[in-house]
Amino acid sequence: MIKGVMFDFSGTLLRIESTKKWLGAVLTAAGISLADEEFAYRVQRLTEYGALPGGPAPLHLPTRLEALWRERDLSAGQHRAAYTALTREAGLPELAQALYDRHMTPAAWRPYQDTEPTLRELRRRGLPVVVVSNIGWDLRPVFRAHGLDDLVDDYLLSFELGTQKPDPAIFRAACDRLGLAPADVLMVGDNRIADGGAQALGCPVHFVDHLPVDQRPGGLVQALGLLGSS
Repeated sequence: MIKGVMFDFSGTLLRIESTKKWLGAVLTAAGISLADEEFAYRVQRLTEYGALPGGPAPLHLPTRLEALWRERDLSAGQHRAAYTALTREAGLPELAQALYDRHMTPAAWRPYQDTEPTLRELRRRGLPVVVVSNIGWDLRPVFRAHGLDDLVDDYLLSFELGTQKPDPAIFRAACDRLGLAPADVLMVGDNRIADGGAQALGCPVHFVDHLPVDQRPGGLVQALGLLGSS
């Protein structure tokens, strides 16, 4: 019987803005205007290099950045270094820090349509919720800004713990925070490898699709079905 739920953050509960909106917001704030063709080219380059945290993975990853990329979520410094390096590789060194800072703002994130209803239903049922995320910064302000923080009992963030999914240690820490056995805690995420690591502890796992907000209705509601009626 499920007694608690772990949720991934990016691509599961909330979705980062598009690369186009991300770059556009930073350019507007900096008072920079680009011609349409130049803007489209810069969006393409940022996408190819995976420079947007929470966005698509890099298609081009320089060998010298491979180790940093693998361990980017273990500390705040490594996370910033990895993504600003990718922005520089994409040809926008002068905007690297501003773009990184933008992605940490609540305005850069949107909850999926069923995020709040699902979290409220879990609260109604008395089931505790923890967010387990591979991340290099404190996402709590994002949850507060979107009115979701009161629906989450705790946060297990890789950069604070020094360990990242799929290492079972991060899921064990989450279960310990809940005071529950792994078999009683459902993990919900979008990454078969990272979030699937919970299965090594015996946690049941439910996967959702990492899609744009308006293209994934009902993904979390399906997870509620695994809990039975209440």
